[in-house]
Amino acid sequence: MRTEDVLAATGTGIWRWNNASGQVTLDAKAAELLGLPPERITATESAVRARFHVVDFVELGGIVTLAVAEGRIAEARLRVVAGDGTALRTVRVRLHPHPNGDSDHVPGSPYVLVGTVSEVPEPSPAQTPVTGDWRRSREAFLLDAGRALAEARSTAEVLRVAATLSMPGFSPAGLAVFGLEGDRLSVIGHHGHEPGSEDPFLDMPLHTSYPAADVVRTGRAIYLTSPEEYQRRYPATWSLAEPFGRQSWAFLPLIVAGRTIGAWMASFGYRVAFTPDERSVLTTVARMLAQALSRAYLHESERELTEGLQRTMRPAHKPDIKGLSIAARYIPTGGGLQVGGDWYDVIPLPSGRTALVIGDVQGHDVRAAGIMAQLRIALRAYAAEGHRPDAVLSRASRFLAGMGAASVSDPDGDPDCSDERFATCLYIEADPVTGTLDIARAGHHDPATRLADGTLLVRPTAGGLPLGIETDDDYPTTRLVLEPGETLLACTDGLIETGGHDVETGWARIREVFGARPEAKVEELADALVQAVHGPPSHHMTGPLADRREDDIALLLLSRDTGLLAETITARRTVSTIAQADAARIAEARHQLQELLYDWMVEDQVDGAVLMLSEMLTNVLVHTEGDALMVAEITGDRGARRLRVDVADKSDELPHRRHPGELASSGRGLILMDLLAGAWGVDPRGEGKSIWFEIREDSPPPVWG
Repeated sequence: MRTEDVLAATGTGIWRWNNASGQVTLDAKAAELLGLPPERITATESAVRARFHVVDFVELGGIVTLAVAEGRIAEARLRVVAGDGTALRTVRVRLHPHPNGDSDHVPGSPYVLVGTVSEVPEPSPAQTPVTGDWRRSREAFLLDAGRALAEARSTAEVLRVAATLSMPGFSPAGLAVFGLEGDRLSVIGHHGHEPGSEDPFLDMPLHTSYPAADVVRTGRAIYLTSPEEYQRRYPATWSLAEPFGRQSWAFLPLIVAGRTIGAWMASFGYRVAFTPDERSVLTTVARMLAQALSRAYLHESERELTEGLQRTMRPAHKPDIKGLSIAARYIPTGGGLQVGGDWYDVIPLPSGRTALVIGDVQGHDVRAAGIMAQLRIALRAYAAEGHRPDAVLSRASRFLAGMGAASVSDPDGDPDCSDERFATCLYIEADPVTGTLDIARAGHHDPATRLADGTLLVRPTAGGLPLGIETDDDYPTTRLVLEPGETLLACTDGLIETGGHDVETGWARIREVFGARPEAKVEELADALVQAVHGPPSHHMTGPLADRREDDIALLLLSRDTGLLAETITARRTVSTIAQADAARIAEARHQLQELLYDWMVEDQVDGAVLMLSEMLTNVLVHTEGDALMVAEITGDRGARRLRVDVADKSDELPHRRHPGELASSGRGLILMDLLAGAWGVDPRGEGKSIWFEIREDSPPPVWG
C-alpha cells in the first residue's frame, strides 16, 4: 500500500512548497482540506495563501523562517476559509525544510518545504499556542523590548535592558551574553548568576563542546528542554552547567549583517518545551539584542577614539605657575565623533615664562583633528626652541602650508582634490612675575580681559593671516599687562558665535557672565561660560544637549593672583602699546578707553577723555620716533570716581603750548587738555616722558569760551 493511501485513510494530506519557484503541490486530500477540488494540483503560493486566514498565514511565515534557520520542523494550526471569508475548518500543518540543491542550506538560499496537513477538532484557547490574547501580549512585549534596546547606548545598558525583559508566558531565571575574542569564547555580561560564576566560561576555546560555542560556530540556535538532554548532548561541559540548577536552556546566535558576533543564553528554572511561538519570541529578541550590541560596540569605539583624540588636545599635566591661575575647557560639537580642529595648550618655556596657545583648524572632522594634533606638536617644538611669539607663528604657518602642499589627493592625481586646510591661532607668552603678555595672532579672535571689578574688555591686538595661507606672512607682537586680580580670556569662535550670535552679541553674552561673577575663580568662570552656551558642563555630554552644539569650543582663562593686594585693589585699568608704524591702532586705543568707561555717569566727560587720548597718541607718533604706551585707570566709588590716563614715550622733548590759526590742523592738544581735563601734566622720566590727565566723575562740566 502506498504511503499516500495510508495518510489519506487517516485524513492526512501531503503538500510540497517550493520557495524558489513559488509553487505549492497538493495531493487530493490536502487540496480537499484547503477547500479545493479533491485532486492533485499545483497552485501558486498566492492561491494557497488565499485559502488561509490572513493572520494565521503571516504567523506561519514566521514559523517557517525560524524552522529554516534552525533546521527544524515547522508546525502550526491554521484556519481554512472560503472565498467569502467564512471559516471552514482548522488544520494542522507540519513542514520540514530541505535545501533546494545539493549543498547544505545557508541563510538566504532557496529551500523546499515538504510536509503534511490534517484536520483537527476546534481548538480551545488552552490547546492553541497562538491565541489572540497571547499574540497581542507577544507583540506588545516585542515593541517594548525593541524600543528599550534601541535606546540603550552602551553594552552595560543593553545587558541591563535584556535582564529586565519579561517575556510573555515564560521568564528566564538566568541570562548570559557570550562574545568572540579571536578563536575563543568570552562572557560579555550575565544576569541571575552569582558574581564569579562566569569564571569557567571567560576564556573558552571555540572548539569546546559547549552549546554557546556550537551556536557561534554554526550560527544555529540550540534548545535543551531538560537536564537529561543537556547531559546527553554535551557530556564534557555538563559539569559546568549542573551547579546552576536550571531545567531548560536556549542558546541563540547573535547575528549582524550575516556575521555571528556572539551567542545569547536564556536558562529556565522549570522545563520549557520551546514551542514554535516561544522559539519565535526568543529568536526575535536575539536579533534585537544583536543589533543593540552592535550599535553599543560602535558607539563605545567612537567614544574611545574621541577621548583619545581629545587627550591629544590637552596638556599632559596642568602646570603649576606661581602667581598665575589657569583654567581650560574643550567642548566638542554634537555630531559624528565629537571631535574637530579646536585645541588649546599650555607650554613651559626655557625662559621661565609660559606660553598659552589656542587655535582652530578649519573643519569639524577627523582630518581636522589630525592636522590639529600635528600643528600642536609643531607649535610646542618651536616654542621649546625659545623663539618669540611672532617667530613661532611664522614657522607654524610654513609648517601647515607644507602639509597642505603634501596632502593626499585624488588617486588619479587630480590636484584639485587635495584637502588643504588653514588654522587660526592665538599665541600668548606670559611673564608670571611682571604680568606682561606678548601676544601674536593669526586670524583668531582677539583676547579679552576681565578687570578686578568684573568689567570685560576685548583687547585689540595686531595680527596676520591664518596659518597655512602664506608661507612668509608676518605676525606682529602686541604687549599687554595683566594686573593683579585681572583675568585673560582666549577662546575659539564656538564660544562666541554659537546659538545664532554674531561677534558683537556673542561678546555681550560673555560680558554678562563675567559681570555677574566678579569674584569668581577661573575654574568657576570656565564652567559658567560653558553653561551660558550649552547648559551644565560635562566631560562626556550626550543626548539632546550634544545635538544642539553647532561648533567646538576651546577656551583658556589666565588669572594673575592678587596675593596680599587682594583687599586693596579697587582700580579698573587697561594698558596698551601703540607702535610707531601702526597708527591705525589709535582707533583701537580710543575704543579701549570707551569700553573702560562703559558705566561712567557723565557722557560728555567720556567724549572729552577719548578726544584728549587721541591727541596725546597722535602727538607721540607724529613728533617722536618711538612707540606710545597708554595706561588708563579708574579708581574710587561710583559717582565719585577718578580717571587717570598716561601716555608715555621715549622722547625727552617736552610738549609746549602753541597758538594755531583757525585753519591749522594741529597744535590744539594742550588747549583741549586745559578745557577738558580736571588736571593734567607732563612727568619727565629717566628715559622719555609721560603726559597725563585726570577727570573726576563728580566735577562740574567744563566752561567753554
